[in-house]
Amino acid sequence: MSERPVFHYHEDRFFAESVSLTAIAEQFGTPCYVYSRAAITAAYQEFEQAFADRAHLICYAVKANSNLAILNLLACLGCGFDIVSGGELHRVLKAGGDPQKIVFSGVGKTREEMRIALNAHVLCFNVESEMELFALNDVAGEMGKIAPVSVRINPDVDANTHPYISTGLKENKFGIPAADAERIYQLTKNLPNVHPVGLDCHIGSQLTELSPFIEATRKIRDLQVRLQSLDIAIEHIDLGGGLGIRYDAESPPSRQDYVEALCSEMASTSARLIIEPGRSVVGDAGILLTRVQYLKHLPHRNFAIVDAAMNDLLRPALYQAYHAIQPVVKRKGDTLSYQVVGPVCETGDFLGNERELVLAPNELLAVMSSGAYGMSMSSNYNSRPRAAEVLVDGDSVSLIRARESIDELYALENIIA
Repeated sequence: MSERPVFHYHEDRFFAESVSLTAIAEQFGTPCYVYSRAAITAAYQEFEQAFADRAHLICYAVKANSNLAILNLLACLGCGFDIVSGGELHRVLKAGGDPQKIVFSGVGKTREEMRIALNAHVLCFNVESEMELFALNDVAGEMGKIAPVSVRINPDVDANTHPYISTGLKENKFGIPAADAERIYQLTKNLPNVHPVGLDCHIGSQLTELSPFIEATRKIRDLQVRLQSLDIAIEHIDLGGGLGIRYDAESPPSRQDYVEALCSEMASTSARLIIEPGRSVVGDAGILLTRVQYLKHLPHRNFAIVDAAMNDLLRPALYQAYHAIQPVVKRKGDTLSYQVVGPVCETGDFLGNERELVLAPNELLAVMSSGAYGMSMSSNYNSRPRAAEVLVDGDSVSLIRARESIDELYALENIIA
């Protein structure tokens, strides 16, 4: 018999682990992000176990959810981190992350960010352009350091995902074209303050098939062989992240199948494998808890106006993404089809369309699979304070980010005469 899911109904009431979501709403208010410690831990450990004896490093993609408590939980489990900004680097270090388990990705690293990362002694810079390579060499030279680098290769592989989160096609801004890879690696031999240690690619996010991963991995393995013939030794191969989760009817590969496929394709090399999962670690581990404010029944459409909005969860408006929406208390009665919308002054402010629900004012709703790219993409649009975040651990719940106050929204602003 399978274990009970961390988010589940008990006597028609929705729970996170052993804590009632109704109780969480009463204590912390809404909107509120609720995360499960057990779910995050289990996801990370499933990745770890899938690698078995293979040399590897899991670098969690901080952009998915950068709360310090979640980063600390993962750091304590032994996880590494994939960062794309100086701010994310500071967060990881503050949370107790090991700098020697940090890979620094991103197409627009500033010189100051490079300096900070060099001083922190990160594991590797994933370089995404020739100009960035020259800039990093200059900065490292000024500091009397040697920067460990991995060149991010754009393998021109269709990830079969939303265009906004596809990163491995030749028209995307990410990485260096595969055709230029050998020239760029040869170039590193002539730059005194960079040292190639890795090979990197990442083709997109929310992938639900193994075939794009396999195609990209084969191209990277072939490139590694060619680099070896040029006497360029590769210590690690970073295959990126992007494994999807089930939001609706998707059937993504399991973490086990995903890792085994990568290891199988890389069986002929002893280089350490690095992956950068984000969504597949925290996505299903979180929900957005929200309360119905008003119901608006019109001849052509019914609206459930809730207190969460696109500023709290941008994915539906940005990607037309689907999130299941569950009642926190199951009610008997006839369902109606609702547009679940927020109070933000945009027609695109919706959390779900055409949802069959039994609703009344003040009902609580759980927007599922919101642990990734929820709070981390939130904003203060319409001068709305950002939501609280809580972490559930068994029968206890902890506030890990307080709800913002109105005063905090303009604390950095000045009125000038």
